Amino acid sequence: MTHSTNPSSNAPRAHPNDPLHGIPLKEIVMQLEQHYGWEKLAERIPINCFKNNPTLKSSLTFLRKTPWARTKVEQLYLKSKANWGKYKS
Repeated sequence: MTHSTNPSSNAPRAHPNDPLHGIPLKEIVMQLEQHYGWEKLAERIPINCFKNNPTLKSSLTFLRKTPWARTKVEQLYLKSKANWGKYKS
């Protein structure tokens, strides 16, 4: 019996129902922080890990333990990523 998936393969697998598949939370937070900065990110998602002395490490720790906050961050990422390239010349 042969399997079509090879766990050692670096090729990403398509998951049409999950647009975040294969994107680590760390990458999501880093891109949001680079685009908005911590202050604007805290305005968009007012949680303490973004408002009070924010760091990537503390944010990831909080978001991994808090599903509702992670969902908000992922939703902002998807919405933002869809618009990031629209206004560049």
